[in-house]
Amino acid sequence: MKQNDIFEPDDLRKAVDALQKGGVILYPTDTVWGLGCDATNKEAIKRIFEIKKRADHKSMLVLLDTPAKLQNYVSEIPDMAWELIELTTKPLTIIYPKAKNLAENLVAEDGSIGIRITSEKFSNALCRQFRKPVVSTSANISGMPNASCFSEIAEEIKSSVDYVVRFRQNEKELPSPSSIIKLDTGNVIKIIRP
Repeated sequence: MKQNDIFEPDDLRKAVDALQKGGVILYPTDTVWGLGCDATNKEAIKRIFEIKKRADHKSMLVLLDTPAKLQNYVSEIPDMAWELIELTTKPLTIIYPKAKNLAENLVAEDGSIGIRITSEKFSNALCRQFRKPVVSTSANISGMPNASCFSEIAEEIKSSVDYVVRFRQNEKELPSPSSIIKLDTGNVIKIIRP
């Protein structure tokens, strides 16, 4: 992956600006291209459900730029989470119990939230500059296959968002989806996707 390429500061500024205004963006992540918005903005999240034509009871995950921010959005972080984050060699989404400070229509019915610490250049800088978690959900209509690269994303999706990030649009590599692990407060681990 060409993550060493430098993105334009203007590209990042426009993406952050769209998020601050309650908009929805299309952006590259450490896995597939994602639809993103402010994870604390109920109306922006509602728009993503509408764009994806997805049932609004299905939760979506969020990205953070550093594990230090986890405590702002999870009431109790199981000890095991720190080890998993430190040892992982590929993108890892952890589903935590007892989400807090996030829009209620983002959190699962059981109160849990999936969070991934992104090390990908653009999405990490986006989370850092925006200073809030950013929703990340695959850029596809619900029930349709995920787009493996930018050129496979449906025009219907591209034309529905407020800003399309330019960085990494020309890449053709197939990204790997993240591993997904659910943690409970007693350090009980459930592997959802290895």
